[in-house]
Amino acid sequence: MLRAAGVGAGDEVVVPAFGNAEVAEAVALVGARPVFADIDPVTYCLDAGSVAASVTDRTVGVVVVHRFGRRADARPLRELGNRHGLLVLERGEANAPDEELVRRRERAAYLDARLKGVRTPDSGDGHTYQQYVVRVPGNGRPDRDAFARALRARGVACRIPVQTPAHRLPGFRRPGWSLPETERASDETLALPVDPALTKREMQRMVAACNALGGLLQPAF
Repeated sequence: MLRAAGVGAGDEVVVPAFGNAEVAEAVALVGARPVFADIDPVTYCLDAGSVAASVTDRTVGVVVVHRFGRRADARPLRELGNRHGLLVLERGEANAPDEELVRRRERAAYLDARLKGVRTPDSGDGHTYQQYVVRVPGNGRPDRDAFARALRARGVACRIPVQTPAHRLPGFRRPGWSLPETERASDETLALPVDPALTKREMQRMVAACNALGGLLQPAF
């Protein structure tokens, strides 16, 4: 899509750093320069204010990425694109079958109502819970990582959704990037399972483990 739109050498495209590097790599592949903007801490998608601050006379486009089943608010980014004559592309996620979606939402609602000691995800804007991402606030990565190790030891198959944001990767690392919400999310987020196959007993065990550990590893909000 970038190549078809004429994006190429000398151009800049604003992209999120939080997530995998595929979007930034696609920009680089057509010869343009990816410029990283920060995220909204609730949706984990691009923050319109940060995108606006990243626009220069070389900026030709913005790639909006929907994250974890929570859609980005693309309206302010389209308005920004209209003001500056920018191409605004959206990268979505695979849609789950309706029956699976219903079961994921049921499991997410169960966790929302019972989890203590972690911050549960915002359920707004038709969240499909491709991943159920909580936050384990603390003093940085060791707290979240210790929490994850302890959960796994108790049989909970949790995962870290973003191991390394793209602006930290060697191919894209540059001095001067300031992405505080991206950094914080990278250090605090943890994806808990909400697969349709999970039994009630497995959900109860997960809640019990999280709540017990939350009191030990997480400081007060």
